[in-house]
Amino acid sequence: MTATIPSASRATPTASAVPPASAVVLFDGVCNFCNGAVNFIIDRDPRAQFRFAALQSDIAAELLKQRGLVPDSSESSGTILLVEGDRVYHHSTAGLRIARRLRFPWMLSYAFIAVPRPLRDLVYRFIARNRYRWFGKSDACRLPTPELRGRFL
Repeated sequence: MTATIPSASRATPTASAVPPASAVVLFDGVCNFCNGAVNFIIDRDPRAQFRFAALQSDIAAELLKQRGLVPDSSESSGTILLVEGDRVYHHSTAGLRIARRLRFPWMLSYAFIAVPRPLRDLVYRFIARNRYRWFGKSDACRLPTPELRGRFL
């Protein structure tokens, strides 16, 4: 994880500032596909259930360390991770758990949780492995608009 989020004039939040009931989506901040996924989630999350942080950020590293994961490890890598309470979900399980909180009809895709995880993750890893080639990457993590800034950690 070599990219960094450009510093803003506001104070950097810490993992302890994340409400315990919050769901935090950790995403690859330089991946165009991942940034598109974050936009997709925001547009379909009218109750603003999710907070977001780039995997390259200090807060993501802190959230992962608090849950016994090492940032940059194979367990914590991936295009998107979901932190719910003390648990960290990755690969297809993260995507499906996010989808079940989105508005109709996207919540219905949670039914795919019945597909055996190794099969789901096989598809997920194929997409993740090719995401930069297919969708490209940015030089820096995304900066949220002023309206969305409160949802990003």
